[in-house]
Amino acid sequence: MIIKNIKPLVSVDWLNTNLEASNLIVLDATINKVIDATSERLPNARFFDIKKKFSDVSAPFPSTLPSKEQFETQARILGINNDSCIVVYDDKGVYSSARVWWLFRVFGFKNVAVLDGGLPEWKLNSFPVEKYKNETYTKGNIEVHYNSKLMTNFEGVKQLSTNQNTLILDARSEARFKCLVDEPREGLRRGTIPNSESLPYTDLFKGNTFKPIEELSIIFSKLEVGNRTLVFSCGSGITACILALAATLCNYKNLIVYDGSWTEYGSLTE
Repeated sequence: MIIKNIKPLVSVDWLNTNLEASNLIVLDATINKVIDATSERLPNARFFDIKKKFSDVSAPFPSTLPSKEQFETQARILGINNDSCIVVYDDKGVYSSARVWWLFRVFGFKNVAVLDGGLPEWKLNSFPVEKYKNETYTKGNIEVHYNSKLMTNFEGVKQLSTNQNTLILDARSEARFKCLVDEPREGLRRGTIPNSESLPYTDLFKGNTFKPIEELSIIFSKLEVGNRTLVFSCGSGITACILALAATLCNYKNLIVYDGSWTEYGSLTE
């Protein structure tokens, strides 16, 4: 069985049913995961190291978008092919997995989905897990193409923040958005991007999984999105991608993630 044109979000039931698909690759996108003999994974999952392998580690800000060449090289090492079908999960439910989903889309690969509820939902349904073991994979043949329209940087977001046809949504907590608490990153000032609005990513979930699309659509409609371009920000570009996934589920178009998010913006402005 070969899976084509996968939806952006799949359930644990769907994945359990389709685990034997010949082109399926399951990626564990848990951040700062220590891989040892005690580490749990979904069957045959491959570790997608966001921080060390799929970020520009020379950049001044965390989780910065890697180059096309870096992404392609590391994806091939994981055995990913042009005809692969990818399902991404993490150990929090839906957190860093959305960032990986967005990265693949940024680099032109569309047959990729997030596992709704991730490892917690998988285990809640008593589906099988296994221990990690040392593995190497047959080198993949994936070829990627960078789509600059899906990401923006500091200069880009400064311009977008003055555009009436753009809505910037901040995935941080309301307390951080309103500058009521310190930022978790040491030395980073409190603040918000001008003309942005708050949409905490946690508002999109019920338990481990996304709320039904009908409820997500109501959340976005209350923000009076209309036909405006949506720009998503957060602390460092991780949870912004959760908003991008939710907006995609609600069939919104013209979506952009601010890669550096508040860590960059707050560091480069006063």
